[in-house]
Amino acid sequence: MAAEDSGTTMSTTLRLDGLLGRRVLTKNNRPLGRLEEFRAERRGGGWVVREYVIGPAGLLERLGLAVRSILGIAHPRSFVARWDQLDLAQPDRPRLSCAVDELRRL
Repeated sequence: MAAEDSGTTMSTTLRLDGLLGRRVLTKNNRPLGRLEEFRAERRGGGWVVREYVIGPAGLLERLGLAVRSILGIAHPRSFVARWDQLDLAQPDRPRLSCAVDELRRL
């Protein structure tokens, strides 16, 4: 994946099915929520993950349901992390590489 602002490339290949449902930890080891959805785009012959959806709204999104249209409000514990805001060096223990308040809320 290419970082738009830095010009660097991340060439790690990871199976998404192994990440789905994993608990995401904050920088200080507190649980934030589960990794429930991936947002990707096609690049060349492959796919590149642009964002990760963490929390119950991600599960509803994966099931094809929009939280806002069903409940009329955002879920208080659901977040969207850009590809560079999630450290996947240990795929079984995904961890934020930023502060929680830098994430977008759903």
